Amino acid sequence: MSKKSRLKPRRATQRAIDKQIGGNHYKAYKIQPIEFIVQNNLDFIQGNIIKYALRNKAGEDPTEKWNKIIHYCELAKELLKNKK
Repeated sequence: MSKKSRLKPRRATQRAIDKQIGGNHYKAYKIQPIEFIVQNNLDFIQGNIIKYALRNKAGEDPTEKWNKIIHYCELAKELLKNKK
């Protein structure tokens, strides 16, 4: 005897790309960063550079995002140098 679930299946009907967890700092763009990253086959570091460049999170120090972008650029250079 199984009981019918009382949970609403709301979550299953909403597309993942239409929601954002932890704010709405990417929702204002016509194309979300994840869509751009996937469509252009960008790697992890390139994707993070794009993501942080577009990020305007309330309460966050504005210089923080640029420091993160610089850090990812330095990582990319270092990894490229180590491949040679």
